[in-house]
Amino acid sequence: MSDLTTGELLACHDCDHLYRHEPIPEGARANCRHCGALLYRHLPDTLNRTIALYSSALVLFFIANCFPFLSLKLSGRVVDNILLSGGWAMYQMGMGELGLLIFLTSIAFPFLVIAGMLYLLVPLRLGFVPRGIGPVYRLVHAVSPWSLIGVFMLGVLIAIVKLQDMATVLTGTSLYALAALMVVYSAARASFDAHTFWAAVPLRRPAPAFLPGGRHLGCNLCGLVTAENPGAREQRCARCQTALHARKPDSLGRTWALLMSATILLIPANVYPVMTVIRFGQGEPNTILSGILHLIESGMWGLALIVFFASIVVPVSKLVVLSYLLWSIRKNSAWRPRDRTLLFRVTESVGAWSMVDIFLVGLLSALVSLDALSTIRPGIGATFFAAVVISTMFAAHCFDPRLIWDGAGGAKEPV
Repeated sequence: MSDLTTGELLACHDCDHLYRHEPIPEGARANCRHCGALLYRHLPDTLNRTIALYSSALVLFFIANCFPFLSLKLSGRVVDNILLSGGWAMYQMGMGELGLLIFLTSIAFPFLVIAGMLYLLVPLRLGFVPRGIGPVYRLVHAVSPWSLIGVFMLGVLIAIVKLQDMATVLTGTSLYALAALMVVYSAARASFDAHTFWAAVPLRRPAPAFLPGGRHLGCNLCGLVTAENPGAREQRCARCQTALHARKPDSLGRTWALLMSATILLIPANVYPVMTVIRFGQGEPNTILSGILHLIESGMWGLALIVFFASIVVPVSKLVVLSYLLWSIRKNSAWRPRDRTLLFRVTESVGAWSMVDIFLVGLLSALVSLDALSTIRPGIGATFFAAVVISTMFAAHCFDPRLIWDGAGGAKEPV
């Protein structure tokens, strides 16, 4: 596979500053001088390693979904669980929206990423460009942030610890396959070099030539930098056919709308119960806060800290940080743009971990279903909390960090 052409223009996806590609040693990284974002890497044999890892991930994925996952043994009764059981249990209990969310983020989206990447990489390794490379890569790129295998695995570990005092937890083959899948899947994503991948894909048509004083447009999907055509009604990337925009359309308005929705939804998410634990016919609904206090009273300080961080600190922090960034852009602030960009980057990366509560409720509802002995049922608060997580994740996706740098002077000439 060919590498990037020396001297090719690159635009930083976080601040829009321009650079020219220069050769770097194997294993090295090129970072933006202004915001510190990764521009490109030099990964040796990236295509073969990525194919091998995604192929292994596909095998592990099928093993994880075809064998027993977790089982709960209490008073001689055993409840078996497969990977699909959490989402199915939510559907059976009248919360199909949560069941669908759990199914998509723990099973469907990971499969789409693995299968989609193999569809793209294997033909390219054999020397030809697969059909629909742009739309398929766009789909994989869109669902990757929602492929939450690591977050789901954390929810599994919390569920095991939480159930130790209630009954005997038996682990199955699927659990070990899922743990291996998490490692291999993460390694596959880390070994993939998007710049090297797209360098092997020819342009469908010549890109517009740069004119003196003209603006540039960077493709958010493949990274190709082309000149802006002021007379064009809509301009598309010459390589992947993605619609090009100088900035994300209506970024500030959409981000504000999603943040306000998340703020409103956060109130019922903390007021209403997220689940009810019923033992021998009696139970008491638990809100997020009461569940944390119960863990502290049980001496599970570490588990309580994880739940507190994922359920309260992360959602509230995202609302505060994104609101501050939007306010600073509205004020056209030039104060410490690098630090503000880093703040957004961290906020965006930790947002998905709030989903651990939703996975935990789904797992417990599927496992603890022993009729009069013990039962855990999800509460309406879980639906509101899931809506908060989804709203804040979409808000981070809609936010354009390049707007931070527009107030600090905008993009500079290529260096």
